[in-house]
Amino acid sequence: MARGGRIPPQARLGRLPGRSAARGDGNGPAVAGVVLLLPDGEPESARRASALSYAAVLPLGRVLARAGRDDGLTVHGVRYRGRGWNGADARLAADAAWAVEEVVRRYGDVPVCLAGHGMGGRAALHAAGHPAVNSVLALAPWLPEDDMAAEPEPVLQLVERQVLIVHGTNDARTDPELSYRLAERARKSNPDICRFEVHSDGHALRQYQEEVHALAVDFVRGSLFTGSYARPLADALAAPPPLGLRMPLAAGFGRSLRA
Repeated sequence: MARGGRIPPQARLGRLPGRSAARGDGNGPAVAGVVLLLPDGEPESARRASALSYAAVLPLGRVLARAGRDDGLTVHGVRYRGRGWNGADARLAADAAWAVEEVVRRYGDVPVCLAGHGMGGRAALHAAGHPAVNSVLALAPWLPEDDMAAEPEPVLQLVERQVLIVHGTNDARTDPELSYRLAERARKSNPDICRFEVHSDGHALRQYQEEVHALAVDFVRGSLFTGSYARPLADALAAPPPLGLRMPLAAGFGRSLRA
């Protein structure tokens, strides 16, 4: 573990405390799919990764692990080397790519969903080109402002991946309009992308956390295992822009599925 603010030499896969998930040791369901949780970060920083950002993605990880246990889902949090994206270094995306390689080394040929929040959402989108990745869940992804002098955010790596973006309309840290524009560009080469707007929610998506988690569970299980989605998600994937990229996340979404 890093001490005194020093950056560790390599990213690591963390285990979820008390997780209920598939196992590869013969004592539980065989691992049939993996979710990699990618925490938030910062645009520029030389500091070690934030423990608070890592802790913030664990509730989603636990929900996913419980819901996917019988499918053979296992969930790992990615512990970055540091918290900064740091320009062209794209450190968090590199750590995400390393994590996918580590999943392949540990579990073999299993599908992977990259699930990231904030800067982790950007890392998930960037690292989606690995052959093992079949889906991306980007929650309130941090994206740079449009700059005529800079290359636009890449989207071709998302082709043939299922992609779900979720963004709060009151996000004061990451502009939801930027995630819409990226989804709009990506949809031109990939029809399997949709985006939900959580009205009045902020960057942490706490106000409607239950609905966001239920949507994430439906997306992850559908993309990794079942091949089918609940009606709202299926409709969003089928709807042409802009409707399929500005779908409102209805209050009580998770409860309606259980009714």
